[in-house]
Amino acid sequence: MRSDEAAAAAVDTCKASAGPPAPAVALFRSLADPSRLAILLRLAEGEARVVELVAAVGLAQSTVSAHLACLRDCGLVDSRPEGRSTRYHLARPELLDLLASAEGLLAATGEAVALCPAYGTPPTTGAPSADRSADAGGRR
Repeated sequence: MRSDEAAAAAVDTCKASAGPPAPAVALFRSLADPSRLAILLRLAEGEARVVELVAAVGLAQSTVSAHLACLRDCGLVDSRPEGRSTRYHLARPELLDLLASAEGLLAATGEAVALCPAYGTPPTTGAPSADRSADAGGRR
């Protein structure tokens, strides 16, 4: 069995299982987006206005605002008015514990998570596959 077939089989096995409860899936999906995670990591340092988050994560103001709305809807971020602006902060201190636990787990597993065939980043050795080159510009 080729490694990509093995990865597909593993994903299919995961989909076929009863799986975790829906709230846990929603929580981890909200954390799975790199931009939202970067915003949360910045907010772990303390409150911030949108303009400060834009500078920290390098995204457009509208994109940061959309991610903040998502995180607020998930109950992970809250805000308070300050003059004519709004300051955002983590809504739950438990989120700091979760992020610290994730860092510890990543340190313990080394590169295993990054190399996971289903969710990791594939190594960049050799030429890109036909599928990746088609994604890059729509052409093969």
